[in-house]
Amino acid sequence: MSERAIKRSPSTIHRDRPLITAWSAVSPFGLGRDAFAAGVGRGEPAHEVPDFDTRKVLGKAGTRTFDRATGLAVTAVRELLDEAEAAQSPIATGGRTALVLGTTLGSAHSAAGFSRASFEGEKPYDVPAQLMPNVLMNGPAAATAIRFDLKGPNTTLAGGAAGGLLALGYARRLLAADRAERAVVGAVEEQSATREWLAGDIDQPLGEGSAVLLMETARTLPPGRRVLAELLALDVRLDVDDDPAQALADTVREALDQAGATPDEVWAAAVTGQPAGEQLAALVGAEAVDRVPALLGDTGSAGTVFALTTVLSLAENDPAAAGRLAVIASLDHQGLAACAVLRLTGGDR
Repeated sequence: MSERAIKRSPSTIHRDRPLITAWSAVSPFGLGRDAFAAGVGRGEPAHEVPDFDTRKVLGKAGTRTFDRATGLAVTAVRELLDEAEAAQSPIATGGRTALVLGTTLGSAHSAAGFSRASFEGEKPYDVPAQLMPNVLMNGPAAATAIRFDLKGPNTTLAGGAAGGLLALGYARRLLAADRAERAVVGAVEEQSATREWLAGDIDQPLGEGSAVLLMETARTLPPGRRVLAELLALDVRLDVDDDPAQALADTVREALDQAGATPDEVWAAAVTGQPAGEQLAALVGAEAVDRVPALLGDTGSAGTVFALTTVLSLAENDPAAAGRLAVIASLDHQGLAACAVLRLTGGDR
């Protein structure tokens, strides 16, 4: 470990830097944070959220028109809020709480079904109008905000494999501009026959789920809230030289440079989207990459958030992670590369 890594204390937190203070997920391992952590601990691959029926999970009130993506996102945020309440550290809602969700292109299945109805009906406008919100990419974020009284900025970012990291960056800007005191930030992807058709031949099975984080700063952190990680840097760039591996390397190096860090400080690292584990290992070490199992398949924009929640889950059970760094990167087939560098705090304030 470098001298810089030794001197950096996990309890030294910058007053204005974004902090991750809670997380939860609806994943192929089940509902909630504990189910996800248990699944990571077992290390068994899983791809589809088991037995997920939106109306059974959330109740019939207000859910009649929810599609699967909306149900997954709403349930993930419900789990986040309920778990915080159970831990006697409730998350305030209202006008100072933002919601930022990443996606690839919304619900492909809902959009395809709505479009099909315009061809199958007697007239092009003979479509199920009540399902129109599901065609829009911001449907899950809007439904979630309405259900849980999240009246702050409400944003959906379509960014493919980088969607979750783009959401982190957007939430960071909201906090820096004092547009919100806290942000629920994450991503959602659903599994469907339409998504499989659009994906075509891919190297890994498709997965689904929604993972969400609570992002705050030390300025507004309520008493007793644990700090799990500190967002040090985030870089995004597009490959313009037809060299995606170089684009990934450049964004990882730039993010580490912004963080004032070196590769030997990295405890855990993951890359989602295109297979690029070997390239990432060459930058930060194979041990860091091997530490983060890829169990859920291709979860699109949710992949980076699931990678981060995997790291947070592992770090909670390993004291050696405190004060070390996590690198979460993505590379999509169009050459969009992104990387976030976070410092794991071990739950200290």
